[in-house]
Amino acid sequence: MTQPSKQKLRRRIAEEGKAWSWLLPSLLGVLVFFIIPFCVVIYYSVLDNPIFSNFVGLDNFVKLFSNAAFLRAAKNTAIFSGIAVPLSVILSLWMAFALNSRIPGKSWLRSCFLCPLMVPIASVVLVWQVIFHYHGTLNQVTAWFGIEPVDWFKTNWSYMVLTVMFLWKTLGYNMILFMSAIAGIPRDIIEVAQLEGASGWYTFLHIKLRYLSPTILFVTILSIISSFKMFREVYLLTGDYPFESMYLLQHFMNNTFNSLDYQKLSSAAVLLSLVMIVIIGILFLIERHYGEDVEE
Repeated sequence: MTQPSKQKLRRRIAEEGKAWSWLLPSLLGVLVFFIIPFCVVIYYSVLDNPIFSNFVGLDNFVKLFSNAAFLRAAKNTAIFSGIAVPLSVILSLWMAFALNSRIPGKSWLRSCFLCPLMVPIASVVLVWQVIFHYHGTLNQVTAWFGIEPVDWFKTNWSYMVLTVMFLWKTLGYNMILFMSAIAGIPRDIIEVAQLEGASGWYTFLHIKLRYLSPTILFVTILSIISSFKMFREVYLLTGDYPFESMYLLQHFMNNTFNSLDYQKLSSAAVLLSLVMIVIIGILFLIERHYGEDVEE
């Protein structure tokens, strides 16, 4: 090996060593606080209990699927996420395009949509209780039109309450992400398409959406994660055991933890992680297929 090649190799090793030295604290943090605890959860999920530690294989998972509380929580979470996540993505994308057009007061509207990020969740829950209580503001307004009052927290209407709260909390942040992505779409490609006679719908569907596909994927994943973290709001609204349509997976996890049923809790956590991995993997495949020609 020649002297210049040796110097180039040493320089490369030094640069890689410096890069790894900067990454090492983050890697150690991920290892200590995420990877090792998750391995412990997997270990507990295949034991009968943490004391005797007898290996039972997949028995905990089989018992989980016969648990009525888990099935109810999984169903409610799936329904809520299936409604709230698409609405969050579609509405925030529409709002981003609307605020990207020439309308008056755009800066003021952006600030208004970002206000939910600055409001403490306890204050939000208090407002929601005032609005959606059986004797609250909404029922008083609907009574003017002769509509019977609805117990929003103890009927199937609770899905709507959760969805409205979720949208109120997430739309502003998602909108800002989409606005940043819209600003990065090449204007020359859109101008060429317009000169070629492409309609607005064709431009939106075949050009803008293709360039926005990575951001749509990112916003969708964030929205899914946020939909699985609605426990705090529901807990403050209704407590440990809400009406059955508001009983989510986080309620099941919290109540199982309080009862020290670690094997059930661990198997539920592993199962939920696998479901999330599958969903995110499918989203990545869709985005890769849809935006492949844009990357090229």
